[in-house]
Amino acid sequence: MITAEQVKTLREKTGAGMMDCKKVLTETNGDEEKAIELLRERGIAKAAKKSDRIAAEGIVATYVTEDSKIGVVVEVNAETDFVAKNEEFKTFVADVAKQIATKAPATVEELLTQTSIVEADKTVQDVLTNKIATIGENMSIRRFERFESQGLVESYIHGDGKIGVLVELQGGDSNLAKDICMQVAAAKPEYLSKEDVPADRVEHEMEILKAQAVNEGKPEAVAEKIVQGRIGKFYSEICLIDQDFVKDPDQKVGKLAESKGAKIIKFARFEKGEGLQKREENFAEEVAKQING
Repeated sequence: MITAEQVKTLREKTGAGMMDCKKVLTETNGDEEKAIELLRERGIAKAAKKSDRIAAEGIVATYVTEDSKIGVVVEVNAETDFVAKNEEFKTFVADVAKQIATKAPATVEELLTQTSIVEADKTVQDVLTNKIATIGENMSIRRFERFESQGLVESYIHGDGKIGVLVELQGGDSNLAKDICMQVAAAKPEYLSKEDVPADRVEHEMEILKAQAVNEGKPEAVAEKIVQGRIGKFYSEICLIDQDFVKDPDQKVGKLAESKGAKIIKFARFEKGEGLQKREENFAEEVAKQING
């Protein structure tokens, strides 16, 4: 009888999936060394060796249900752009997006423990580990957002998975939602409205604007008034509803939505690899490392 502790120990040592560990332990009558050899022969254990390698490439993908009530944007990373173009990798990412829409995990950690919707005998982590083994690169599910709405959810992908956007509207239609998705992709808003901007962020910006005015030779009393005028430009750059609409710069995005009988509820914008350290080693160095063991 194979125990849960044996499976856990083997999984920690090899990085292989739970079901794979249980299977090889059963086949080897619980002999851990033989089980490890079997995993290595099948190319599964090697996934663990890749776990410390930087995965900053990959793709951002979206999924929206047919009724436009649930939408997902997810980023899955790999080590190289080459793998990001691999059809097996793309299919895996699409499956992950659908998994999130269907099973509604709260976190990436919870997602990884869920039973896969495409491989019922495996968890999402098991499927991911197997993909690492078969594709041959470290991969990770980095982050996701899931919107569930009484209104409308729309998505947009730019640059073959470089940028992914999700927008939720109350009222309006899919054409308006798509326009707003493209606005978010192009103009990179950080917040929905000025009320969402943290007070310390506004205070810091106002200090900068005041220093600029003083450096221009303006008296302090005048500088204060100049700050009040210029802070509007700050909001128009970082707040979606205050931005100039890219298709018609004479119109604000918030006013556009109002004119269509809609309200923007929220948005999410993921850009592949933002904030991640990129690989600096080159292909020749990678080959040399493999040759030298």
